Amino acid sequence: MRYHVAHIDLHFDEEWQKDLFVQSLFDAGFDTFDGQDAYIPSELWTANQSAIEALFAAEEKAQLRGIEACPDENWNAAWEAEHPVQELPLGIRIIPHCAFGAGYHETTSMMIEALMANDIKGKRVLDHGTGTGVLAIFAKRLGAATVLALDIDDKSVSNARENAALNNETIDVELCGPVLDSLHLQHSTFNLIVANIHRNILLANMPSYAACLAPGGQLWLSGFYESDIEALTHKAGLYNLHPVEILSYGEWRLLKLILV
Repeated sequence: MRYHVAHIDLHFDEEWQKDLFVQSLFDAGFDTFDGQDAYIPSELWTANQSAIEALFAAEEKAQLRGIEACPDENWNAAWEAEHPVQELPLGIRIIPHCAFGAGYHETTSMMIEALMANDIKGKRVLDHGTGTGVLAIFAKRLGAATVLALDIDDKSVSNARENAALNNETIDVELCGPVLDSLHLQHSTFNLIVANIHRNILLANMPSYAACLAPGGQLWLSGFYESDIEALTHKAGLYNLHPVEILSYGEWRLLKLILV
C-alpha cells in the first residue's frame, strides 16, 4: 500500500484541543500520527484532498507545511531498519514489516497486559485488525483453543502469517474488508474479540462483533481516547454489549465489554 506523508505543525493551547484535531485527521483517512508527520494511504489522499486542505484552512492552530508521496522503494527498508525483531514476553518474537502492532505502542501494550492477566485457555478468539499478528500470537501462546486474525491490508496478513510461523503458533490469518460481514463469520462463535483499531472502524463493526460473540463473551476495544468512550459505549449498548472495565495508558484507553 502506497502512502503520503503530511508534515504538520500544531500549536494548540490545550491537549484536548489537539486530541480533537488529531481525531479529525483520523476521520479524514489518516491512520498514523507521530507528532509532526501524519500518514494517509495515497488513494485516500487523492479522494479526500480538498476536504483535508479545508480542514487545515479552518483551523488556525494547525499548519500543513506540505504533503508528499512516500518513496515506495525506500519505505519498507527504512521501516525495517528502524524496527528490528521485537523480543516480547513469553518468548514471543515479532518482525514488524510496516504493520502496526510490534508490541510497544501503548494500545498494544494494554492489550497484551490484559491478555496475560486473564484466563485465555480454551477460548475461541478473534483478533480484528491484527497488523503484525502480535495479539493473536499472544492469545494462542496463552492457551486459546482457536484464533482467527483478520486485517484489511494484504501486507499485514502476510506479516502476521510470517510471525505466527516464527513463533510456532497455529493461527488462521485472513484478509477482510473495512466492515466485517457477520454473515460470513459463524454467529455466537467467539468467547473473546480483541480489536485495536481506529474509533470509527470499531463503531462500524459493533453489530458484527455482537453477532459473532457467544453469550457471556467479551469484546476488548482499544485505539481511542477518553473522549471516544461515550460514543463507543452507546453504540455497544444497542447490541447488548455492556462495559465491565476501562483501562488507561497515557492518553489511550482500553474498553472491555460483555455480551449479556
